[in-house]
Amino acid sequence: MGFSDARFDVNLSILFTELPLLERPAAAAAAGFTAVELWWPWTDAPVPAQRQLDALRNALRDAGTQLVGLNFYAGQLPGPDRGALSVPGEESERFRANVEVAADFAQSLGCTALNALYGNRVQGVDPAAQDALALENLTLAARAAHRVGATLLIEALNAPESPACPIVSAPKAIEVVDAVNAATGLDNARFLMDLYHLARNGEDLEAVIDRYTPLTGHVQIADNPGRGAPGTGTLPLEDLLDRLHTNGYAGWTGLEYKPGNTPSADAFAWLPRPQRATTAP
Repeated sequence: MGFSDARFDVNLSILFTELPLLERPAAAAAAGFTAVELWWPWTDAPVPAQRQLDALRNALRDAGTQLVGLNFYAGQLPGPDRGALSVPGEESERFRANVEVAADFAQSLGCTALNALYGNRVQGVDPAAQDALALENLTLAARAAHRVGATLLIEALNAPESPACPIVSAPKAIEVVDAVNAATGLDNARFLMDLYHLARNGEDLEAVIDRYTPLTGHVQIADNPGRGAPGTGTLPLEDLLDRLHTNGYAGWTGLEYKPGNTPSADAFAWLPRPQRATTAP
């Protein structure tokens, strides 16, 4: 797999953010990319106005970019307050209101991967109660994803940046994947393997790949330390992608790194332009 064989997409919620949202698909296309992913773009609006949904849909289509991954509503990202579905009260209600909206938007663009981020532990609330709420909401999300032919993704974050999040290891994320699949019987929940987050957690990345590739529905990369482009840190990302390929992974690899002090368009020197335009797995 390596860099030459991987199918890369660009996360437009962390790259090209120097531009307004509706200009980012065209900027990604100008940089040579044909596939993109997004966190939920409207952090204060789980149910945005139809004109906002239409405008983003049109921007993606006009640019010729395929949306291959979308987060459900998860509050303000990035940040330690990320995630909503296990937070009692207003945040989980926002998540529930967003589920069908996000699923329908994904379906309208042929997007088949929907990421649902767990919420932080809340002081004074029984963790078991939060986990029960999470499973209830993840069940709703899995059913909505199934309705539109999509996979539900469960991601492990990292403890240094999200110390109150309970999903900060690959085994814990897999535990949630298994619980959702058992609850729904749909078998459409999968692991989102973010190599940056796992590295920040100090996990053995080769062992994670060997053990969990069959349960992986999407991969994201950034170098560590720094969350920059490949080559700015110490992770052997090309070797790790090779290992994923050897273990049978043939899906998308999302570029979810910070561009540093340069314009986003200048943050792809590590990837030859012919390798940026990819087709669906």
